[in-house]
Parts: sequence; structure tokens; C-alpha cells
Amino acid sequence: EVQLVESGGGLVQAGGSLRLSCAASGFIFDEYVIGWFRQAPGKEREGVSCINTSDGTPDYTDSVKGRFTITTDSAKNTVYLQMDTLKREDTAVYYCAAVSEYEVTRWYGAQDCLSYEYDYWGQGTQVTVAS
Repeated sequence: EVQLVESGGGLVQAGGSLRLSCAASGFIFDEYVIGWFRQAPGKEREGVSCINTSDGTPDYTDSVKGRFTITTDSAKNTVYLQMDTLKREDTAVYYCAAVSEYEVTRWYGAQDCLSYEYDYWGQGTQVTVAS
């Protein structure tokens, strides 16, 4: 059974930092692309960052470039999202998601990994940034 479990959310002051973790199980970690998404109240879900776990290629949405960093630890089957210089507008529920590289190769080619349709989702972790 595929499982994605997020942790690390919380309340932080603007300008502060948090590190989110996404622990994956039930699939071969290095054969998947992992993404981080967020959804704020009353807004649509948006892609934040994603990474190809086999080669470490990351991508970021423009609003977080230079502030967020996505990394992987294959030994722990975990993807991290380091979030620095947090802003109030970063407040949201953050989700991690996974899609297989097979699906990516078959359907998406060279598209930005934030545009993929992800097959597996975690339950989310709340991030609240206070001013």
C-alpha cells in the first residue's frame, strides 16, 4: 500500500523557517517523482515544488524560488521541503504527492513536473505564518 505521510508543519513568525518531511512507503522511492502542493482557504491547490528522486532534478513555482529548497534522502525514503523567509501568503495546508516515472515518461515527456497529475497524496500538514 502506497503511503505518504507529511510532518513538520506548525505556526511560525513571518521571516522564519520550517522544514516539512514527506515519508514515503509502499513503492520504489527512486522510481517516482515527488511533489509538494499547498492549498490555502478559499483558494485552489497550487504546485510548490517537485523533484525527480532518481536524479535529484528539482523545480519550483516562481513565488517560492530562492526561499524553498526540496531535497531527498533515499536511505529514508523521505523528501524534505526547507522553507525559509516565510511569508503570510505561504499559509496553507501542504501536501506531498507521488507519480511514477513510468507515467511521467508515458504521458508528460519534458513537461514541468508541477504540471503532472499525481496519483498518490498524503493527508497534509498545516503551515501557518503569522505577521
